Amino acid sequence: MSTSGRHPALRGEAAITEFGPERVELADTYVGEDAVLTYARALAARTGIRAIGPSGGACLRLLAAALDAKAVAEIGTGTGVSGVYLLRGMRPDGVLTTVDSEPVRQQYAREAYHAAGFAPNRSRFIPGRALDVLPRLADGQYDLVFCDGDPAESQSYLAEALRLLRPGGAVCFEGVFQEGRLAEPEQNDPQTHAVRELVREVRESDLLLPALLPVSDGLLCAVKR
Repeated sequence: MSTSGRHPALRGEAAITEFGPERVELADTYVGEDAVLTYARALAARTGIRAIGPSGGACLRLLAAALDAKAVAEIGTGTGVSGVYLLRGMRPDGVLTTVDSEPVRQQYAREAYHAAGFAPNRSRFIPGRALDVLPRLADGQYDLVFCDGDPAESQSYLAEALRLLRPGGAVCFEGVFQEGRLAEPEQNDPQTHAVRELVREVRESDLLLPALLPVSDGLLCAVKR
């Protein structure tokens, strides 16, 4: 498929327009979700809060398990959908640090974690803007950083993630397809532009081993060398 004339960040990514909805549906239904996740997802839909899709959540859970993650940082608590997936993949003594600017969202997530059977000491809730909170977290102490915050701040999240991660740790960004806008060169609003720059920076970084996964609305993951 020719990509001539397309935005330079889209070399290869344009193929996402050919990833059919039936494949997404199959991936989303493959694992299934229990009552806790179903409720948290429905709450997100009612309140207008983005939530990672089931296939993306399953990838987060798998990655947390593969990393034997003990310390995970999350940008964007939401209603707890992604947090439940992460906690279910982490070590039994692992702690999820989750940051959100809206305290009510953190209360939703706290209730979801409790309903899922996780003790209060398995999670740490920090209210506030991510770029104000992240600099206070310790260097090189995290196994996984999951970013589902403001897309316009994605490159700043990446810089913080590289500082927070141990060698061999991973960073993930949710929603990078931008509902198809990533592959459309005429879509150049500030948010989409910022995500394009993120995709390019991750791909070209010598510090990262990346993969762009066609699950949910696009999950960009990379391992820190």
